[in-house]
Amino acid sequence: MAISIFIPDYQRKAYNVLGLGICFMVLMTTKGYARDFSVNWGLHNADSYNQWAEKNRFQIDDSLVFIYTPKDDSVLHVNEEAYKNCCVESPLSSYTDGHTVFSLSHSGPYYFISGNKGNCEKNEKLVVVVLADRSNCSSTTNGTAPPPPAPSSSIDIIPPLAPSVESPAASPPVDRNC
Repeated sequence: MAISIFIPDYQRKAYNVLGLGICFMVLMTTKGYARDFSVNWGLHNADSYNQWAEKNRFQIDDSLVFIYTPKDDSVLHVNEEAYKNCCVESPLSSYTDGHTVFSLSHSGPYYFISGNKGNCEKNEKLVVVVLADRSNCSSTTNGTAPPPPAPSSSIDIIPPLAPSVESPAASPPVDRNC
């Protein structure tokens, strides 16, 4: 003997709408808010910056909030080479306000060092790696689709490629300032 459950049509529609609403809310809470990460910048915890960063998952639109004494220190956003060598001469950006909010706008590594070279050499530096956006919300970086190829009125015949010898890739220029 089978038991049948009858659900009126209006209730079934209400359950469908409720289910969709719950799914939408879950999606919004998993990708829809940015977090602020507080960084107590200074030599008192210089050895633990990268250990702390490795334990966190940074995402696009999160922010780092550097808190420090402006008269004693500063924060420099630098490239990898300047990070490795504690080069304070040519930062990508420099902050001296004591409460620096730095927005992580793209995926990949970000490098920070103290503006005081001596502090940087004592490990007051930080690498933060921002995770790639895997939401598939857009297929290109600027949010627009690439233009379609121009129509061709003739058939193009492409000759076979001749064997070639690969040349080594040119190395990027080296900054000799640091």
